[in-house]
Amino acid sequence: MRRRSLSLTVTAALMVGLVTSAPAPAPAAASTPADSGVWPYSVLPGFDPLQASGDPVALASAPRELDVTYAFEGETRTLQDYLRRTAQGFVVLDGEKIVKEWYASGFTEKSLFQSWSVGKSFTSSAVGVALDEGKIRSLDDTVGDYVPELAGSAYGAVTLRNLLRMASGVQWEETPDDVPLHVSVSMGWQSTLQFAATRKKAGEQGSTFNYSSMNSAVLALVVQKATGMPFYRYMQEKVWGPSGMASTAYVGNDSHGNGLGYCCIYATARDFARYGKMMLDGGVVKGRRVVPASWVSQATAPSGVNSRYGLHWWIDPGEGFQATGFGDQKIYVSTRHNVVIVRNTFLQLDSSETMPALRAVAAEVARTR
Repeated sequence: MRRRSLSLTVTAALMVGLVTSAPAPAPAAASTPADSGVWPYSVLPGFDPLQASGDPVALASAPRELDVTYAFEGETRTLQDYLRRTAQGFVVLDGEKIVKEWYASGFTEKSLFQSWSVGKSFTSSAVGVALDEGKIRSLDDTVGDYVPELAGSAYGAVTLRNLLRMASGVQWEETPDDVPLHVSVSMGWQSTLQFAATRKKAGEQGSTFNYSSMNSAVLALVVQKATGMPFYRYMQEKVWGPSGMASTAYVGNDSHGNGLGYCCIYATARDFARYGKMMLDGGVVKGRRVVPASWVSQATAPSGVNSRYGLHWWIDPGEGFQATGFGDQKIYVSTRHNVVIVRNTFLQLDSSETMPALRAVAAEVARTR
């Protein structure tokens, strides 16, 4: 078992409230994402690299004045005030033009931000590609069909479809259960496979929506087994590189050879925006197919269990869809206005203001074209 890096250890501490700043600090004398954009963990265990594409998507800087106001709690608020109060990084794409880019003090376009559960949507894309390639035969296959070590567990008979739509029927309470999961795998005490094997059945699969990071971790195990490749390498070859990412990113592992699947991609705000743009364009980048169009449509439509959740994507009815993470990280794809917005932050406990603000930004971008 590999020794854990300081970074993921600190991330684990963050989950239990032992630290109060972000990003996680690097070892002494090393650069941090906040001050230089240089991520030092490529030479330490705990993270796997996602290399920049050999054919990156060029995003032109084309800032324009956006007069964004929106109503919230009986007040008229402005975008600039919202950013100062809640954000660390913010990128708005209109086509392949960056029409708004903002960073809090100490952060730049080179800074790497923690995805948290935004990473679940990347896992969805990996599943969609593996399905298209025939590596995964059907979403109605079970976990046990691909991960025999879990065949006798509560996860064994769960279908991949029910993992994706968060209806596994396996016992899980996200707030109290996610902390021991994250701490345990971050410290290398257990693998995600070992942790998944301890779960119990709570109800019939497919009947109830129950958001669970464990479901996403099991999906990452399925992708690894189905493709015969480490999760990060499949992500690199099938999603990250083909999407035209311009910078190297890092994705967390459990030190037992398993990608986490549910979180922990450290990337630039611009690359998160490139991913959103690929999804907005139906899975195509620079004329090449990355994710099947049918998967983009299926993943971002209501799952049949929750009208606001698809297959590891949240839905904003009538407006678009989004990848969302702890602290209210966002990749917001406005299909109504053909706009992509990325918002990175450390921690926003009350996220109710975010969607009114982002919808107003998308509408203003469309108005000023």
